[in-house]
Amino acid sequence: MTQAHLEILIEPFRENEPGPHVDAAVKALEDAGLQPDMGPFATSVDGDIHQITDAIAALVRASVGAGATAFQFRLEVRGDA
Repeated sequence: MTQAHLEILIEPFRENEPGPHVDAAVKALEDAGLQPDMGPFATSVDGDIHQITDAIAALVRASVGAGATAFQFRLEVRGDA
């Protein structure tokens, strides 16, 4: 199983006020069986590469529907677990 780490910054960015577009992204990750960690500037998640990449599409759809205007993704592949 190939593991990965994903960091996501979703705009519009509001410090200490994540907004519904970020909440929608977190829910999409949770619905995919992942455990997102909301940091001060980005949300991150660790897990299986296939689980993460499948969740990205749902995350984008949900976040755009909730007002997201841009995304920055950083995906680091960490190898087999």
